[in-house]
Amino acid sequence: MKSMSFAPALAAFGLLASLSAAQAAPAFQTVQAGTYQVETSHTQVTFSLLHFGFTEYSGLFSGATGSLTLDPAHPAASKLTVSIPVESVQTTSPKLTDELHGADWFDVAHYPNATFVSTKVVPTGAGTAAVTGNFTLHGVTKPLTLQVRFIGAGTNPLDKAYTVGFQATGTLKRSEFGVKTYVPMVGDTVTLSIAGAFEKQN
Repeated sequence: MKSMSFAPALAAFGLLASLSAAQAAPAFQTVQAGTYQVETSHTQVTFSLLHFGFTEYSGLFSGATGSLTLDPAHPAASKLTVSIPVESVQTTSPKLTDELHGADWFDVAHYPNATFVSTKVVPTGAGTAAVTGNFTLHGVTKPLTLQVRFIGAGTNPLDKAYTVGFQATGTLKRSEFGVKTYVPMVGDTVTLSIAGAFEKQN
């Protein structure tokens, strides 16, 4: 029986390890401090809630704008302000998407924007933080805490802008914001998942 050589496998493993290291996100502490603006085309706000007890149904908001003041050396001093045009809501059902614009749901004619303005940032680990702020939806403002995780930073190869990205999650009760249609058949608890991209301004 011929002996097997593990050299090719080890070489391949080494190559994969090198590629993974090259693609790994930089440490949060190395991110450039400064003022950033929301990179609208690559920022998404997804929401999901229980639909008649059968499925977790999701929708999407786009078109977010806003600013981020960031200093990785002092993350607790960070400031975030975001505005989301509610009329941008999309679902897989054109009929439902149209209904969500109406007075029984988001009533976009009277409340065109949802906003989040941070009031406190508490670091929770390397590149993670609990960000609390005032969230306004449907004309109602209440505190909301987002669990935020740093994803990566670097120069965007398309527009050459220095960009930083985060993923955030949070939950809210839609009835507390006056959006009560079909509660409890359609869930009251809404889970938010936010992919946020920010381009450095100075």
